[in-house]
Amino acid sequence: MTLLSKIIIGCIALLHLYIVWLEMFAWTTRAKKVFKSVPEEMFEKTRQMAGNQGLYNGFLAAGLIWSLLICDLQWSIHIATFFLGCVFVAGVYGAITVQKSILMVQSVPAALGLLSLYFL
Repeated sequence: MTLLSKIIIGCIALLHLYIVWLEMFAWTTRAKKVFKSVPEEMFEKTRQMAGNQGLYNGFLAAGLIWSLLICDLQWSIHIATFFLGCVFVAGVYGAITVQKSILMVQSVPAALGLLSLYFL
């Protein structure tokens, strides 16, 4: 795994940790400024749902971090590929069902991470 791959994967993991914090701990405060397409009155009503989504984002971050800690190169690449693929698919689905900008925030970085793993 190249240094560039590790940097991209690390940045994606950090992004997902930020999303975890927003969805699990700051949904009714800071998240209102980030998720502008959600009506104000929906934040309290969707607090538990957002926390659940945050937990899933935490699993993605944990998997990406795990891939950076594995010493065996092939195993590390396989784990990174799986979790980057999950992030990519989640971003495509979010772009189709929620907000188009999710494609740029999640799927494009994940695609860059995958490309860096296999073409650099």
